[in-house]
This record gives sequence, C-alpha cells and structure tokens, in this order.
Amino acid sequence: MAGENTLKFDDSNFEREVLNSDVPVLVDFWAEWCGPCQMVGPIIDELATEYQGKAKVGKLDVDGAPKIASQLGVQNIPTVVLFRNGEAVERIVGARAKKDYKAALDASAG
Repeated sequence: MAGENTLKFDDSNFEREVLNSDVPVLVDFWAEWCGPCQMVGPIIDELATEYQGKAKVGKLDVDGAPKIASQLGVQNIPTVVLFRNGEAVERIVGARAKKDYKAALDASAG
C-alpha cells in the first residue's frame, strides 16, 4: 500500500525512527478499513518522495500499534502528526489537501 519512500512505523521502531529522529517526521495514523485514510495515502506517498533527505514521512497503522496511537491521543483517523525533536508540533485531523501537509513540512523541513 505504501510508496517505496514511505516509511512504516510500528511499536518496534517508533521511538528510534520518530521520537529520536534528527530530522522532522510526518506520521500518518491510519487503518486499512478507513475510507478517508485511503484518500490521504497517495498524498503521503508523494510527500515521502518529495521530502526524501529533508524529512521522514511514513505511516502508522493504528490497529497494529494501538498503544502508540492511544499515548499520543489519536482518537480519529486519519490524523497526521508532525514531530520535531521528539515532540508533536502539529496535528492535522481528517483528510486534507496536499498543500496542508506540505505547509507543515515546509515550516519544519524547509
């Protein structure tokens, strides 16, 4: 489902890849059964390619990692969260246009 540059985050790598990252990380919290998540998926894949080397862009399946989603207060999906220096600095809830996600990344990744 994910593009070749889109990272997959889960319980085994979330702390290392997201919280301890030295670059901004955009995480799409999604689920296979979520229609709006399916609409956001291709946008996330495009951003992963466009921001390669400047930021990490990936997806976290809330059914596969419910503890992380719960700890971060993700109650609705899709929710896209931008992390910088291990902190959630921006949260976009619901399916949005690519420009909204780009604006968040541009503010952190240049």
